[in-house]
Amino acid sequence: MYQANITQGFPDDFLWGSAISANQTEGAWQVDDKGLSTADIMRRITDRQNKALAPITKADFDQAYRSKDVEQYPKRRGIDFYHTYPEDIALLAEMGIKVLRFSIAWTRIFPTGLEEEPNLAGLAYYDRIFAELAKYDIEPLVTISHFEMPAMLCIKYQGWASREVITAFTKFTAVLFKRYPQVKYWLTFNEINTSLWGFHETGVLDAEKTSQEQLQLRYQAVHYQFVASALVIQQLKQINPQAQVGAMLARMQTYAATAKPDDVLAAQETDRQNLFFLDVQARGEYPSYMNRYFKEQALDLDITLADQAIIAQYPVDFISFSYYMTTIVDEESRHQQAAGNMVVGKANPYLKASAWGWQIDPIGLRITLNTLWDRYQKPLFIVENGLGALDQVTNDEQIHDDYRISYYQQHLQQLKLSLEDGIPILGYTSWSPIDCISFSTSEMSKRYGFIYVDLDDDGNGTGQRLKKDSFYWYKKVIANNGADL
Repeated sequence: MYQANITQGFPDDFLWGSAISANQTEGAWQVDDKGLSTADIMRRITDRQNKALAPITKADFDQAYRSKDVEQYPKRRGIDFYHTYPEDIALLAEMGIKVLRFSIAWTRIFPTGLEEEPNLAGLAYYDRIFAELAKYDIEPLVTISHFEMPAMLCIKYQGWASREVITAFTKFTAVLFKRYPQVKYWLTFNEINTSLWGFHETGVLDAEKTSQEQLQLRYQAVHYQFVASALVIQQLKQINPQAQVGAMLARMQTYAATAKPDDVLAAQETDRQNLFFLDVQARGEYPSYMNRYFKEQALDLDITLADQAIIAQYPVDFISFSYYMTTIVDEESRHQQAAGNMVVGKANPYLKASAWGWQIDPIGLRITLNTLWDRYQKPLFIVENGLGALDQVTNDEQIHDDYRISYYQQHLQQLKLSLEDGIPILGYTSWSPIDCISFSTSEMSKRYGFIYVDLDDDGNGTGQRLKKDSFYWYKKVIANNGADL
């Protein structure tokens, strides 16, 4: 009689960890010859309910490019991880994390993206990071491009809308792969699907273009990123065949608002727009539904036979994604979708929301994991998941964040059930281990960390690190390998 082999709990080699990015933590924006990045151009936003990143005009860009200000551009100061990394990594080691996902700032290695030789001071900095991680046996999971491409490439080439940027990118990756053979897991583009939001991912200044022009530029930028991703995989397999490359998607599971067939179709179409990026990177070809979409939108993209061949030959080894929320759509809201805006839909009456309007849906994580495994049959890695909240410090310097613990408990319980569903999940890196500058709003008040950083939205404070209640809770989860959530 057939006996099913059902996974019980988390595997012994499960990678428990957390995730940060260079542009939200490092600061030191002009130290050791670092160049200006797209993240350094982004202003602080005060609207906590923002549904998409504010567009950046050419005038905005030019002003930021000339400015030396850090108050209006908080990512330039970050949390000073550039200098505090030894104590911060020691705290992560105390928490017991097995893997740290972080990014290498392109502009520290090639300040403008145009240099022929890398910046040795930038490489030396990351040498120290890797050495510090190795001291505590923390596995590195490295994102190559995390919303921080050189601003000069926006000026010279219009960012990823130009094929020239592929060459600049593969020059950067060749240096990384040869310098850091200890890295087993690489990610190419963070949340690649957010390229349809514009500048922050693609470096394309299209805020003053028509909707049709924006669509054309953004999908062209996406295509060149697909080509770059395939070329990077080819490159890595030649330099370090044992290492793996993953795609990284901002996953937003979509539900139909009702059982009305029109609404179900609208939800399917919206979800496809999200999954399209993985379809190309994991399956190695453009899906037929997107070819139809390009035709209906009158998009004329530069997609060569050589491009298609390299994409087909070098798909990703695994799939990673961020998961924060789900959305619901109906026929009406689907048709109201603006060009390039992935965040559509209405409030789900069955879910609570964070202070920033993000709907909290733990079961949606299990649905997402099953959806991605069923569709791609590739190992999965949850590389971002967490709760941005307004934390309060008590008089005795305690942070009682039960709401964050509850959030993680519910999501990890669903992750455990997904393992029992038979899904191969490599690991889980929460966002984030330490408070950092919010990417979407560039504020500090939106805190995700297990470790509190004493800095406010204006950059005032001591910078002191304090352990929240969730620090001790996550430490216990890792220590017992998720046996007691």
